[in-house]
Amino acid sequence: MLVIVLENAPPRLRGRLAIWLLEVRAGVYVGNYSRRVREVIWEQVGQGIEDGNAVMVWRANTESGFEFETLGANRRVPAEIDGVRLVSFFPEATGGDL
Repeated sequence: MLVIVLENAPPRLRGRLAIWLLEVRAGVYVGNYSRRVREVIWEQVGQGIEDGNAVMVWRANTESGFEFETLGANRRVPAEIDGVRLVSFFPEATGGDL
């Protein structure tokens, strides 16, 4: 199983992903491909994401049962703690704080 979620992605990238994957909600793509095809799809995302961001999640033989990668700026950042990949959050930006 493979899931890719895009935010603020250009329409041409969304159309490109729709060739390979099923768009079940706006910006949410699912499919079932081999590791090599998954890597090719992720290369396409990396080349076309521009100012947007993306996360790709796939089934893996890990403690959690999945792995993930991210691209672009987002408050959620992958963090590894004791060999387990988790997600850390940056604080929300406020207008008056410097």
